[in-house]
Amino acid sequence: MKRPLIITGIIAAFLGVFLYNALKEVTPQEIQNAPDWLPIEEAMTKAEQDGRLIIVDIYEVGCQFCRAMNRDVYPAPSTRAVIDRDYYPVKINGNSEETITFMGEEVTQQAFANSLGLTAFPFTVVMDHNGQVIDSRRGYMGVQDLTQFMRNAREQVVEG
Repeated sequence: MKRPLIITGIIAAFLGVFLYNALKEVTPQEIQNAPDWLPIEEAMTKAEQDGRLIIVDIYEVGCQFCRAMNRDVYPAPSTRAVIDRDYYPVKINGNSEETITFMGEEVTQQAFANSLGLTAFPFTVVMDHNGQVIDSRRGYMGVQDLTQFMRNAREQVVEG
């Protein structure tokens, strides 16, 4: 009589610990030094005023490389230095049906991402205040790759 009760207790404890650890992994954590992500329309308005560019991070909720860039690359001091000096950061969910305002029109985030040439996640786009795409890159970029990508895009505009 006691043996099934003990086994049930052990199984329940194991499942409880497993569930706790699984939920802890899934729960979003606040990322220190993350950029202040802006809505696209606000970023375009600000960019028009001071000549900065816009960097658009297009992600997918289940994408491990998107999470890695969000957690490790964007908050890195060298990445933040380039973003804070030359860019307004925008984050778009490439599979979302939520609407955003772009160039005065309501469009879903998914349609907006597709209009920028989305081919895979993560997808990073640099654009000017007119919505003109300057450069784009698909896939994971480390800190050095992303900072070089942003510097090259800025140089294209300056030389341009």
